[in-house]
Amino acid sequence: MAGGREFLTLNQFMRRGQVLAQYRTFLRTARRLPGDQGRDDVVEMVRAEFRAKSGVPAKEEDQVKSLLLYGDRMLKELKQNVDFATAT
Repeated sequence: MAGGREFLTLNQFMRRGQVLAQYRTFLRTARRLPGDQGRDDVVEMVRAEFRAKSGVPAKEEDQVKSLLLYGDRMLKELKQNVDFATAT
């Protein structure tokens, strides 16, 4: 333990990278939405969801994996909605 924080295992560190990458992909995808208000609402919703789940401890690897899978499904849905909204 360094400075009161536990070190992450390699798997936890890799999973953290996946979470951060997913978060960035969500934000990039949401920013492609047309209309300022709708886009801002989706970006804020993404931020709020990730903030709400940020309390899940890294040692709860099964829960983190489950949340990542859920995020993948939601990201796929968001991408489809963005593609539909931008197709003209």
